Order: sequence, then C-alpha cells, then structure tokens
Amino acid sequence: MKRFDTEERALEYFEAIRWPDGPVCPHCSNAEQGTHWKISAAKRGTVRAGLWQCGACKKQFRVTVGTIFEGSHIGLHLWLVAWFIMSGAKKGVSALQMQRHLGLGSYRSAWFLCHRIRHAMQDPAFTNLLDGTVEVDETYVGGKPRPYVDESGKVRSKISPKTAVVSLVQRNGSKRSFVMEHVTARNLREAIFQNVADDSNVHTDEAMPYRGLSKTIYKHRMVNHSKGEYCRQEADGTVTTTNHAESSFSLLKRSIVGSFHHVSKKHLHRYVGETDFKWDHRKTTDGARTVEGLKKCAGKRLTYKPLTK
Repeated sequence: MKRFDTEERALEYFEAIRWPDGPVCPHCSNAEQGTHWKISAAKRGTVRAGLWQCGACKKQFRVTVGTIFEGSHIGLHLWLVAWFIMSGAKKGVSALQMQRHLGLGSYRSAWFLCHRIRHAMQDPAFTNLLDGTVEVDETYVGGKPRPYVDESGKVRSKISPKTAVVSLVQRNGSKRSFVMEHVTARNLREAIFQNVADDSNVHTDEAMPYRGLSKTIYKHRMVNHSKGEYCRQEADGTVTTTNHAESSFSLLKRSIVGSFHHVSKKHLHRYVGETDFKWDHRKTTDGARTVEGLKKCAGKRLTYKPLTK
C-alpha cells in the first residue's frame, strides 16, 4: 500500500511490466519508439494520469487499454495490491476479505475484481504440449449427495451435485485442469491427446476410463489405489505415482473449504485456473508470482454482464 500510494506510481510500475521496451499503441500496435508522447495537463486544466498520444494513429491511450483493468472505476494502485494479495494467498482469498483490505464500497465490486484477476490468470489456449512424465487424475467439487423428491412425492435415491475436475500435471512442470460435465473414457482421452506430447509417460490410477491407454501413443502405467498402492518403484528406477496430481487438488479443495465455502459450477473453471497458476509458480516468491500474473493481463477482458448472465 505504501509502494503504490498514488495512481501515477502504479501506472509507471505497470508500464515497465507491460512495455519493457517502451510504449506500444494498443490501437494500431505502433511500437516505434519516439513516436509516442505523454500528455500533460495545461496550467488550468487536468488530464488523466498516464495518458499517451500515438503519433501514427493520433489516438490517445493508457497502459490499461486492452487489459482486464480497462474501464474499471477502481484505481490501478488498488488493483496491484489486489493482485499481490491473491497471488500470495495460497488457499485463496474471499471477495469479502478483499473488500475489507482495499476499502471498497461494495461486495459486488470486490467480487467482480477477483473474478477478473482469475480470468487473467487462466491460459485460454496452450501453445505447447506437456511431455516427459505426466500424471492424470480427477477430483470432484461440490456438496454432499442429497435425496430428492420426485413428482409423485416419493423420496428417491441420492444424486450427486458434484462437478468433475480433471488435471494433467507434468513432473517438475506445469499443470492443466479442465472442468467436465461427465467423466468418460472419450473425454479423458481427448484431453490427454490434445495436451500431452506423443511417446510421453502417462501415469494414472486403475479407473476404467484410463484403461487401454497403453495401446495408444503413450507409455501408460497405473497404480492400484483399491489395493492401497499409491507409489511404485519400477525396475528401471522410475517411480509410478499420481501423488503430484492429488497434491495439487489439495490447494483447490482447501481454498473452497476454508475461504470460498461454496463455488458454483458456472464459475468453477476460473477458481481452477487460479489454483493452476499458483501451482505452476509455487516455487517463486509472492512478488515474482504477482509480476508473472500481471504479464498475462494484456488481451483479456471480462465485463460484468456476461459474468452474471
């Protein structure tokens, strides 16, 4: 809060992160240095802090244009503090707590701010494939199964309101998770084929949807959880386990139980994306994790109307 006590200091900091080689016009992509200049206020006038003029397209812009910060009534100095809080909170931070930290006037503003940060943390498309040893596992998020009453008034058997989350974790690498309506062999194989490089080692448990992967382009190994097997040393010295994937699920589960208490199926993918981002950068400092997150802000927008539709 002391470091970003003014909007000007916050803008200068974000400009150094987004434009390390100098300003770039978001309207015409003009990156030629010396063709942009900052607009300063006249003697009797005022001007927004951090306003630039492009010499190519003659349009004005700020560093927040084309990012999740664009159009926000919350100052950038508060946004940067919020980024640091969310990046450093290992098990998540609720919108109510964020509202108290930043002194925001409404819960809705804090809730919207947190979802935009989660949206920026997510990777909309992956350009590279996971390789080496990749662990695949699934978990279920939601409340306890409850009995329901049918149209005739009879109490029927319990149904599960839980939602499946499937994760692919590369050993000593990154993690990718997907929210699935139904976990089937077809859905799981499609996720693996699209995200794991050929001839990789794929480790799973003994669940039926995974069986038969050894007949594909992957080297498939399973651990039998039903027999109490969670880790196996192979003859070639490698270790067959899904413990890394299961460990990554603990961050998501603890954040829901301890901070959020309830997460709707509609917004679950953003909470999962936040957890994946923290897992990928778990070995860095809070400050370095914040900077890596701010680098992902460009080209992403999330407005309130489609978020609540």
